[in-house]
Amino acid sequence: MKIVSLTASLWFVALSAMAEGNLASNATRLPNMAINSVDLTLSITDFTVETGKYYRWSIIHDGREEMQLVAPDLFRNSWINQVVINDLEVQPMGLYAVEFDDEGQIDIWFVPIRPGNFEFWIDGYRERGLNGKFVVR
Repeated sequence: MKIVSLTASLWFVALSAMAEGNLASNATRLPNMAINSVDLTLSITDFTVETGKYYRWSIIHDGREEMQLVAPDLFRNSWINQVVINDLEVQPMGLYAVEFDDEGQIDIWFVPIRPGNFEFWIDGYRERGLNGKFVVR
């Protein structure tokens, strides 16, 4: 009987800890990152975020050239809540990259779950300076 009581107590404590807030509300908005395909630059290349916090990363592209933003390690070590493109939401089970075929904005809503340094880059342009990193603490 004591084991059942202990198990029930631990389950109640765990459930109480999980019920203290909605992790997927009130995302911290990261500064918008613009991809300039003429000058081959990113407006921001370094982000610092914390594990367990909810973020919204807005990526804006000028549309002059098709480009794919790749961030496999960041996405693999984060919970991706949704990706929003033109007010249409996608709720993926995983993510490797997002691609711009035209000008526009893609918002990635995520929670980093593991600390580390995670690089991102524009496929085919990494060596030309279109890269950056997330430092997750």
